[in-house]
Amino acid sequence: MELKDKLVSSFLAFDEQYQVDDDVQQIRNQAIKDFETLGFPSRKEEAWKYTSLKSALKHDYSIFPKKEDAIEYTQIKKYLNHDIDTYDLVFIDGIYSSHLSNTTHDKIDVCLMSSALNKDKFKPVIDNYFNKLAPKNGLNALNTAFTKEGAYIHIHKNIMADKPIQIINFSTGNESSLLLQPRNLIVVDENSHVQIIEKHQSLTDHPVLTNSVTEIFADRRAIVDYYKIQNDKETSSLIDNTFIEQKDESNCSVHTFSFGGNLTRNNLNFYQKGERIDSTLKGVTIIEGKQHVDHNTLVHHIYPNCESHQDYKGIFSDKSVGVFNGKVVVEKEAQKTNAYQSNNNILVDDKATINSKPQLEIFADDVRCSHGCTIGQLDEDALFYLQSRGIPRKEARGLLMYAFANNVLESVKIPEIKKRINNLIAEKLGIELGFNL
Repeated sequence: MELKDKLVSSFLAFDEQYQVDDDVQQIRNQAIKDFETLGFPSRKEEAWKYTSLKSALKHDYSIFPKKEDAIEYTQIKKYLNHDIDTYDLVFIDGIYSSHLSNTTHDKIDVCLMSSALNKDKFKPVIDNYFNKLAPKNGLNALNTAFTKEGAYIHIHKNIMADKPIQIINFSTGNESSLLLQPRNLIVVDENSHVQIIEKHQSLTDHPVLTNSVTEIFADRRAIVDYYKIQNDKETSSLIDNTFIEQKDESNCSVHTFSFGGNLTRNNLNFYQKGERIDSTLKGVTIIEGKQHVDHNTLVHHIYPNCESHQDYKGIFSDKSVGVFNGKVVVEKEAQKTNAYQSNNNILVDDKATINSKPQLEIFADDVRCSHGCTIGQLDEDALFYLQSRGIPRKEARGLLMYAFANNVLESVKIPEIKKRINNLIAEKLGIELGFNL
């Protein structure tokens, strides 16, 4: 049985097992119908022209874990940030782990999507925000139909979260292959601020496919800093769908660091629904072997006097494949828009591939918009200079690539995260820094 048919036939049992509010249940019922019609995307669709899901969909995934597999802190210690105090939402094979998590309802709500979907106190937020932003397509519909767990974060008006929030999804390998579908809802009210770190990590080499959907709503003058650290095993695939709606004078930034996994697809959409909004999208991709990373971005400028900044760097070795498909849309009413988009790539080996497609659709006439793309190899003159100063060729190559990728980190606002990413970049490039930035 194909995965699509298996999912559709399994929905009835899932719906009976995980009861939710009537309104949400109607949304889920419609979503499974949409998925049955739309199915998984294929390369016939323009947005998926350079990325095929065949390798990720070929396994006979378990949809419901047979049992909860408890893990100990020692098993996951190396994947956690020990030098930073955080609220933690930890999920093991899609199931919430209370003994590894640290939640709160003190001034802010950091808790579970399953609780929010079933408790009256959260109903106003669910009614106003749940499934209101994710576009209608097969992957979003599939996630919506099987929504049961994930992160629910609500930062109330005039509140700055006292510490960052971590969302970590572990897969244990208890199943021979597993499909995970976390659903996150993040609402940041007026004049509020939050920092969020998200990770997906397999603990074994068993195949895992994660189809994640995150909806983020930033109200007037809200600030959201979001960090995605993707450094999973090569048997794991991730489809990350993140959608952000911003109101007047809000500031949202998403940094995506893609270093591991079999296939990674990041769908990142910003919708600017107000004036004097700032949106930042930055990423570093360093992959090798036959890994595949696809960044598909959209910034939709709808109102005047707003800015957006995109800067993606990629380093591709062996037979790895990178994709950057970035679109900026500036509506006729969005005068005085300043939109910047850049995608720069280094192909370390001749068989590595990058498909880059920066796009601007501008319907306003008083704007400053630019986009650019570079694809090349390391500068031999710079390599020769470093070697002439006594640096071996391997280390010289690593230092040049490190310098190329590192400037994206300048806008990272959590020092401990900046340090960790610095170390991951150095590790991926095979160099010893000898210092911390």
